[in-house]
Amino acid sequence: MSFSSRQHAAMATYTPYLPFGSEDVAIERFKQLIPDAADQMLELILSTDTYAQLALALTIVGFSWLINTRLRTIFPLLSRSEITNSVDPVRKFIRVLGNLVFPLLTILLLSMAVALSRQYLGESWLVNFARILAVLYVFHTVIRNHVRNDFIATVFRWVGLPLLLLHMLDVLEKLVAILESMSVTIGNIEMSAYGILRVTLFGSLLFWMGRVSNNTAKGIIRRQEKLDVRTREVAAKLLEVLIFVVIFLLILQVMGINLTALAVFGGALGVGLGFGLQSIASNFISGIIILLDRSISLDDYIELEDGRTGTVTEMSLRSTTLETFDGKDIMVPNEKFISASFTNWTHNHKKQRYRVDFSVAYHSDVRKLVELIKTVVASHEQVISGEHVQAEERPDCEIASFGDSGINMFVEFWMIGIDDGRNRVGGDLLLMILEAMQGHGYEIPFPQREVRILDEASTGLG
Repeated sequence: MSFSSRQHAAMATYTPYLPFGSEDVAIERFKQLIPDAADQMLELILSTDTYAQLALALTIVGFSWLINTRLRTIFPLLSRSEITNSVDPVRKFIRVLGNLVFPLLTILLLSMAVALSRQYLGESWLVNFARILAVLYVFHTVIRNHVRNDFIATVFRWVGLPLLLLHMLDVLEKLVAILESMSVTIGNIEMSAYGILRVTLFGSLLFWMGRVSNNTAKGIIRRQEKLDVRTREVAAKLLEVLIFVVIFLLILQVMGINLTALAVFGGALGVGLGFGLQSIASNFISGIIILLDRSISLDDYIELEDGRTGTVTEMSLRSTTLETFDGKDIMVPNEKFISASFTNWTHNHKKQRYRVDFSVAYHSDVRKLVELIKTVVASHEQVISGEHVQAEERPDCEIASFGDSGINMFVEFWMIGIDDGRNRVGGDLLLMILEAMQGHGYEIPFPQREVRILDEASTGLG
C-alpha cells in the first residue's frame, strides 16, 4: 500500500462524526491516533521502497550534475564566468539557459522516474517530492534573477510559489472548491472568496504588465528619430489608451462579466458620459488636435491670454504643463489652446529679438556712443553677433526720441532662447551698458529743474 493510501485509510478510521460536547471522546481518539501515525511513519522510514526511491532521486541529481558539468566544458558560453560582463542579448540568453540546464534536466529525469518508480516499486511519493522541490527551485531562481520589480517579485514569491506547490500536491482544486463555497449573494450578483482573490491577483498582474508594456512601447516610439516629435507623442498617447482599454476588457473577462451583456448598458453610459463629461472629451480631442496640427511641441515658450508664460514640459491628452522660470507648473486644459489665442514664442525657431532702452545727455557724442554700445552688447555670450551673422541680426543701436532731460536711445539684439528670469540677458546688458558709459565719460541724464526767485518790486506785485 502506498503512503497516500495509508494516510487516507488512517483518516477514514479515526475521523468519524463527533457530536457537540464530546471533547473527552475526541481527546481519547486523538491520543490513539498519535501512536498509530508514529507507527506508520516508522514503517515508512524502514521500508526498502523508500530507500530505493531516495537512491533513485540522488542518482538522477548526480547524473544531471555530471551532464551539466560536461556541457559547460564542451560549450564555454554556457559558463557564467565566460559571459558575466557581456551586454550581448544572445550571450545573456545563453547564460540564462546555462544556469537552468541542471535544474531543468533534473526535472525531466525525475518526471520519468516517477512513472518508473510507481510501476516497479509501487510507490513514487519521494521521487515526486524531489521533482516538486526542483520545480520550485527553478521558479525561485527565475524570480530572483529576472524579476526587477520588487512588488511583482514579492507577489510571485509569496503567492505564485505557494499556488504552484498546492497545484503539484493536487490540493489546489480542493482549496478552490472551498473558496468558491464561501460566497455571498446580493440580488443577482454572487461574490465568492475565490472570485475576489482571482480578480485581485490577476488584476494587479495585468495592470503591472500594462504599465511595463506602456513604458517600453513609449521608449521605442520616442527613439524613432525618423518620426516627428509630435507624431511620436500622438502614437505614444494613442498606444497608452489602447493598452489600458485592452487591460480593462481582460479584467472584465477575469471577473466573468459577459461583454455582450454590456452592449445596451454601454450605449446608455456613452450618452450619459457625452453630456456629463463634455469637458473631458473636449480636452481629449483637443489634445490629439494639438499634437497633430503641430501648433505646440515640447520646449516651446508659451504666453497665455492672461499674461502667464512658461515652457512646455509635458503634453498629455487632458492638459499641457507649462513650467515658469521660477519652477512653478501651470496645468492648462488642452481646450484653451483651441478656443483661445496664445503666443508661441519659439514655434518656428528659437531665435528672439529684444530691446533695451537707456538715455544719454544732450552734449554727448552720440555717433561714438552708438558704436560703443554695439560692441558692448555683441560681447555678451548669448547675443548673436559676428561676421558670419546676417547684418539685420547683429546688435543695432538707435535714437528712440528726444526727452526732457536727455536723448532716449535703445539697442536691439537677437539671442537663442527666451530672455526671462533664468537667462536675465536684458539685466546683464543694462549693467554692461552702464559700466561702458561710465568708463568712457558719458553722462546718464536725470530730471533737472531751474527755479528763479523774482523781486516783488520789479514785478509790481504786492
